[in-house]
Amino acid sequence: MNILVLGDVVGEIGCEFLRKKLPALKKLKGIDFCIANGENSSTGNGITPYSADYLFSSGVDFITTGNHVFRRKEVFELLDESEFIIRPMNFHPSCPGVGYRIVDLGFNSIGILNLSGAMYLDKCACPFETADKAIEEMKKQTDIILVDFHAEATSEKKALGFYLDGRVSALFGTHTHVQTSDATILKGGTGYITDLGMCGVIDSVLGVDKKIVIDKFRFGMPVRFDGATGDCMLNGCIFTIDEKSGRCTSAEAIDLR
Repeated sequence: MNILVLGDVVGEIGCEFLRKKLPALKKLKGIDFCIANGENSSTGNGITPYSADYLFSSGVDFITTGNHVFRRKEVFELLDESEFIIRPMNFHPSCPGVGYRIVDLGFNSIGILNLSGAMYLDKCACPFETADKAIEEMKKQTDIILVDFHAEATSEKKALGFYLDGRVSALFGTHTHVQTSDATILKGGTGYITDLGMCGVIDSVLGVDKKIVIDKFRFGMPVRFDGATGDCMLNGCIFTIDEKSGRCTSAEAIDLR
């Protein structure tokens, strides 16, 4: 089974570029299932029902999120009702949405778990303990489990990857918007990459107009993070999973421009 996972889709321009590139990529690589992190897919940050629908209609099968998921109140109902979008499981249980889903593909089923990092991000429960509980439940239904770990610190991502090695099919980091060059298969058979990167403007700072961010760092004054414009890239990773064992057999980073 070939599963394509895409880094944070940034704004309207990132959504449009994804729509342009994704169908051909899926056909070329024989993709069976596509996951994208959509927490920045709406213009001005966050995710809305409109931006979620745009991703789904562009060929994305499932959407994960992160620390910006609750920026737009209009998405709350969708988070509660949709079987194909989740938020980090280690957010407070009173928050809208759920942290994992099992998706029935007919020929097989896969589980997708979303977690938030505890370092440098908003307060949340321990991702390690949360993962233990979730995986125990998910294993009752499937041996194919993928984890989107939306975290700031590379050390935390690496640590959770090693901690879950052999228990999940793949763990991929999101949030930093910069693709790392470490797509690999860990010793226990878990596919891993520290960060997928992003789907957004190349000549930018994480998809934001670079001058705005430079001025923010230089002068320390509040700024509005307006999206950048220009040529785009689509970053992600393809994990090939053995359907019987749930182990990863290939991890290929993707960078389309």
